[in-house]
Amino acid sequence: MKSVLLGMMLVLGTLQYKLWVASDGMRGVRTLQNQISAQQKNNEILAEDNAVLLQRIDTLKTGGNAVEARARDELGMVKSGESFYQTIG
Repeated sequence: MKSVLLGMMLVLGTLQYKLWVASDGMRGVRTLQNQISAQQKNNEILAEDNAVLLQRIDTLKTGGNAVEARARDELGMVKSGESFYQTIG
């Protein structure tokens, strides 16, 4: 009887150890929950960045003025008949 009780206590102790201490127990669950939370925050940031980029793409596709403004600002393009003056300040 004592050996059966001792065996059951040993099994219970082993199961408790696996549940609370082992890496595939509650500790592992908490680690995975933290990783999921961090990834969700990262996904939200990337979704916002994607929305901004999609808006810029739509603006460039539909508005000729936006394309012209970007070409002037980023590439220094000048229309024919215009004069370009650069000031050094």
